[in-house]
Amino acid sequence: MYALHDEFSQLLDLRYLNHAAVAPWPKRAVSAVARFAEENAQRGARDYPSWIQVEDKLRQRLSRLLNAPSTDDIALVKNTSEALSFVAFGLDWKAGDQIIISDEEFPSNRIVWEALRPQGVEIIQVNLQQGDPETNLLEACGPRTRLMSVSAVQFASGLRLDLPRLGQGCKERGVLFCVDAIQQIGALPFDVQACQCAFAMADGHKWMLGPEGLGVFYCRSDLRDQLTLHEFGWHMLEHMGDYQRTEWQPANSARRFECGSPNMLGTMALEASLSLLEEVTMAEVGNALEQRVQWLIDGLGEIPGVQLHSALAPERRAGIINFTVDGHDNHALHKQLMAEQVVCIPRGKGIRFSPHFYTEPKVIEDTLRILRKLSGI
Repeated sequence: MYALHDEFSQLLDLRYLNHAAVAPWPKRAVSAVARFAEENAQRGARDYPSWIQVEDKLRQRLSRLLNAPSTDDIALVKNTSEALSFVAFGLDWKAGDQIIISDEEFPSNRIVWEALRPQGVEIIQVNLQQGDPETNLLEACGPRTRLMSVSAVQFASGLRLDLPRLGQGCKERGVLFCVDAIQQIGALPFDVQACQCAFAMADGHKWMLGPEGLGVFYCRSDLRDQLTLHEFGWHMLEHMGDYQRTEWQPANSARRFECGSPNMLGTMALEASLSLLEEVTMAEVGNALEQRVQWLIDGLGEIPGVQLHSALAPERRAGIINFTVDGHDNHALHKQLMAEQVVCIPRGKGIRFSPHFYTEPKVIEDTLRILRKLSGI
């Protein structure tokens, strides 16, 4: 069984509130990478089949984490941007087609669609702060709308969208639904079937507690062969490993999006990190994270001059709290917080705190005490 103190005891000197950027690894991930490095040093690739078994376990864990119908729907990709590019440059666009996004998207979920403008594709950005976000997004859909692509949780404000509602609305309108889930997967339960999404993607280095350079791409099975491939190699073939075969075809599974050699080092780390989330269970992870976010919201609300820029309703938040302090420059205050070992980052209107399920109460208490001191309270 897991022991959170043991898994993250290396953070005792830090007040780490930056999981929405890059998360620290649990010790089991560190150990997995150390074992893998030692094995490489001593035996090279002699036991490569055992590495493939770990990769298979990772696909299974990701499939369960996303509630994908099958591991065949899961591709291991370099990052969210790569997966979004598979969709953007895989679909057959026509001049006049429309894509709906929000006006709060991280650049990864904006630039990739704007890059389609030379093909005559129109990008419509929808405001999320005025009125009901889901209504605004769905009402923006028209007869020329082909796809809606939104972040499950907005990276700066922390606003969480009602994905099942959007998925159902897109289905009724014949619109493909794409979800950048990087700020939800690993923080809160996420279900591609309940969302009725066509595509979903996320990096492993945030809430999944894994390394940079390895992420997940979910592609609904009926859409796999509708995405034109632009990357080709030995790994994405249906008959992978049959090196003498001259006739070939892309894999029937989502492995078709993995053109070359896998990131085995990242695989070892991410598989170990996800084993922790599975042991805790995503339901418990979500509950614990919600509790810690509430502690921060309550504590920040008691500090004079603090303005919160995140949604306060529980159903509208995940793991992100954004705030400013009257009379204080965000970047200067951030620098002071970092000097006090409070690891956070400026984003959007203010400074972003993002705890995780394992964050110790003392970390939150100390952070609030430090912020009161820096604010002159």
